[in-house]
Amino acid sequence: MIRTGVCTPLATVGDPAANTDAAIEAARHGDANGADLLLFPELNISAYAIDDLHLQDALIDATEAGIARLVEASADLRPVLCVGAALRRNGRLYNCALAIHRGRILGVVPKQFLPNYREYYEKRWFASGIGLAGLEIEVAGQTAPFGTDLIFAAQDLEDFVFHMEICEDFWAPTPPSSLAALAGALVLCNLSASNIVIGKSRERQLLCASQSARTVSAYLYSAAGPGESTTDLAWDGQGLIYELGEFLAGSQRFDLAPEAVYADIDLERLRLERMRFPTFNDAAVAAGHPETRFRRIGFRHDPAFDDVGLRRPVRRFPFVPNTPAKLEEDCYEAFNIQVEGLRKRIVSVGAKHLVIGVSGGLDSTHALIVAAKAMDRLGRPRSDILGFTLPGFATGDTTRSNAWTLMKTLGVTGEEIDITPAARQMLTDMGHPFAQGEPVYDITFENVQAGLRTDYLFRLANQRQGFVVGTGDLSEMALGWCTYGVGDQMSHYAVNTGVPKTLIQYLIRWSVKTSQFDEQTDEVLTAILDTEISPELVPADAEGGMQSTQDRIGPYELHDFFLHYVVRRGMRPSKIAFLAWHAWRDAKEGLWPIDFPEAGRNEYDLATIAKWLEIFLIRFFQTSQFKRSAIPNGPKVSAGGALSPRGDWRAPSDGTARPWIDELRGALPEV
Repeated sequence: MIRTGVCTPLATVGDPAANTDAAIEAARHGDANGADLLLFPELNISAYAIDDLHLQDALIDATEAGIARLVEASADLRPVLCVGAALRRNGRLYNCALAIHRGRILGVVPKQFLPNYREYYEKRWFASGIGLAGLEIEVAGQTAPFGTDLIFAAQDLEDFVFHMEICEDFWAPTPPSSLAALAGALVLCNLSASNIVIGKSRERQLLCASQSARTVSAYLYSAAGPGESTTDLAWDGQGLIYELGEFLAGSQRFDLAPEAVYADIDLERLRLERMRFPTFNDAAVAAGHPETRFRRIGFRHDPAFDDVGLRRPVRRFPFVPNTPAKLEEDCYEAFNIQVEGLRKRIVSVGAKHLVIGVSGGLDSTHALIVAAKAMDRLGRPRSDILGFTLPGFATGDTTRSNAWTLMKTLGVTGEEIDITPAARQMLTDMGHPFAQGEPVYDITFENVQAGLRTDYLFRLANQRQGFVVGTGDLSEMALGWCTYGVGDQMSHYAVNTGVPKTLIQYLIRWSVKTSQFDEQTDEVLTAILDTEISPELVPADAEGGMQSTQDRIGPYELHDFFLHYVVRRGMRPSKIAFLAWHAWRDAKEGLWPIDFPEAGRNEYDLATIAKWLEIFLIRFFQTSQFKRSAIPNGPKVSAGGALSPRGDWRAPSDGTARPWIDELRGALPEV
């Protein structure tokens, strides 16, 4: 990661000395805050709104003198400075972006697209940089690369590769930053003046979000702010930092004081995303391989690798919306993706009934309410859903009661088949110690019950002209926490297979909050949410404690976090642990999903995170892939990924977790 900052210093109209002082002060502030790169507004050394004063030699001389002072001041500072100035070359004046680092001008990039419409008259003063490549310029006693063919790359910090463009370049149909990204730049910087009018702030945000998403990059934007001339225009000083379409940081607009906002850019994430996105590479081919036309200007960044914390939002629940603006839309989409998938399968199969095992747990509850909505959409009675409770040796009264109440309030057809006699007979036939009265609750004991339940459901589907709706979720598939074949791993249609446990919990909460069903159904849904997650395959202990899934394999909220960063991001385990620690170390920091219960707001230290992460890595990479290789059909729901071999995830069933375990232990030896 690198720390980036977007600066909006107080401008002084046509006074390069004062503006240089402001830039130096901002650069020192950024250095103190651990910044690696600082972005300033367009023409910040002279100010932007000075009209014909741009063409005065005295002002241009003062601008170069200011640059010389800024270069000298940068010698002892960590950040690369991206500053704006008008510079002379070969009888022309160019609106330029300069990259300055540790006493050196790395390069100078001229603006290509000069606005000359409405309030803009830049062609009156400046020459366009279009077509200029392979050139040099003399500035402040240094000879520096000059042209639109420059990208800048740290030689000692992998993936720190950036590009600069200026204001209108960004609004053009073909932004220069697009080619720079195809040439390898991961951080795109826009030095902008950009006066403010109603609605323009939203337009800037839209462009930053879309450009960072389209080019698989981080996009930094700095607009001129307080102090610019208001002869005919006004300025709001908007600073923005986006990464892959996601907002990371923004400034306080119309602030009368100098401002800087910081965010840490995940360069590894961007590089890995490009590796997964062949369309990006095809675009580079279609553009004639821009990397062959760009000059890559190297520099030694000499990062200190200090612990400067983390300045970027990290969601505890990457699969769950945590902002009010996204809540309704994301939950609506997730729920209806499942409903529509199941509806289409019902129509395609021509099934008279749906068969679902209803345990009173989260997964079967969610599958049942999705099925109810699918039947509603088809205009069919919910009684065509056949819900079966299949109590075994350890079925609790609470879950059994909840299962029956839910089926009744939804109006589905409910039945109960006690699998205990069949399970006891099978254990007897096998010569299992439990059949002789010994309290042996091994995996055979558990899977005899899980297998019988699935066996009954499939045969019931044959008998009732229906098909089995699977209830297992994405989290269980990731961990292999399901019984293979004749077990809960198998169904005719796995409606929950693209939904992780944390999202299922929240979708049920959303169903209650938005009154998807009646009050009686909402009451039992709330009761189910408050029930301990358990497979209920092993009898309660002497104190009455039920078998707890999360005590055995770890918290689902952590496993879903790990799952997202392994499958969607492909990140190293140590980095996943680092992000998880920042997300989960303090329950009082950061956002929680809307209406998330206070009692469930957990926190974890690094040792606990590392412990469960290692278990996740073993189960995901080494022991569970064969179950995912034979997964039934089911809809992909989250952009975070799915685990079907016909979709997002393909992996060998004979793999090992060793490279991931070794990386984690090597990076966190004290843990």
